[in-house]
Amino acid sequence: MPIQRALYRILQTQLSSGKVLLVVGARGSGKTALINQLANTYSGPKLILSGEENASTELLSNRTIAHYTHWLNDTQLLILDEVKAIPDYEKSLKFLVESFSHLTVVATSSSSFDTAIPDNKLALDRQVTYTIYPLSQLELGATETYLQTREYLEERLIFGSYPDIVQAATSSERIDLLTNTTLPHLLEDVLLFDQVRNSEKMVQLLRLIAYQIGQEISYDELSYQLQIDRNTVVRYLELFAKVFILFRVGGFGQNHPKEVTKSSKWYFFDNGVRNALINNFSLLSQRYDAKALWENYLVAERIKRNTYLHNSAKPYFWRTYDQQQLDWLEENNGQLKGYVFSWQMKKKRLPKGFSKAYPTASLSIINPENYLDFITHNYFDV
Repeated sequence: MPIQRALYRILQTQLSSGKVLLVVGARGSGKTALINQLANTYSGPKLILSGEENASTELLSNRTIAHYTHWLNDTQLLILDEVKAIPDYEKSLKFLVESFSHLTVVATSSSSFDTAIPDNKLALDRQVTYTIYPLSQLELGATETYLQTREYLEERLIFGSYPDIVQAATSSERIDLLTNTTLPHLLEDVLLFDQVRNSEKMVQLLRLIAYQIGQEISYDELSYQLQIDRNTVVRYLELFAKVFILFRVGGFGQNHPKEVTKSSKWYFFDNGVRNALINNFSLLSQRYDAKALWENYLVAERIKRNTYLHNSAKPYFWRTYDQQQLDWLEENNGQLKGYVFSWQMKKKRLPKGFSKAYPTASLSIINPENYLDFITHNYFDV
């Protein structure tokens, strides 16, 4: 049974909106399959162009009404796959928005847009950005039973959930795809996004982060280990975020003296990519980092879930200098919800310091028995 992407129905309702719909996500996350599905179900005049083909660049480079009218003809839906490969793509999108009010544009990119259509209020009012991630449990759950989901948990902690990986038939096939296709393509996108002088150091940094998921990161220590300056470390991490390899979570605090607020944790959007970096696809029973994989899986799935359900909660972690901590904290309209992650099903203590500082906040322990409520939708909804 085909997996229905969460963004499909959202985008389908916007195909006659006259807007620019920007779809961003990592290479291999399913952008092209999504837009092809949208095109197949759209009954009006449409045109699909790939930014990676010279013909598309030539069509878009001559920004005149006469030229665009000629090749657009009666098109009402224009799909531009990997639009960032087109030189001056921002100018082309702006020209389309300003000149053809009846036209809806769907543009995809493997790296985030800073501002796709700059310096134009009308244009900004007509553009919307959506993010597509590797498959979420929210999406996978529609095609499998509860028992199947529980059966696949270890597989997803180890191999992640990129569409090609999920659909692969064997573990050896998944390892081959992650090692020789998924990871190289992601690293290639980093190099394409910005000039990186030392790609070897960049990969070394990513591996160091892979060994420290769930831990607070010291930029100075990373700088020392890699023998590169601190600003370069920060810039590389920002690049990894822009191509959807990593995401940052900061510390939460409201001026209580013991709270750690200036630290950062970095997580991978996909466990399989993380394990490919350290070349470890062993079973959970044979590895030391099962708890770290569990934490990374939960927070990545929570990010996907919140995005697709339009939950605007801001994510944090919480820790005090006397080592009371929460693995995950969300703030939404002044409401706080804190979570502690438990992999081994042992009893965990909730931090009394947090309850004392924030008496109206809720606290929960997430374990293998109740995790689906946390990463899909149930009583954990804000």
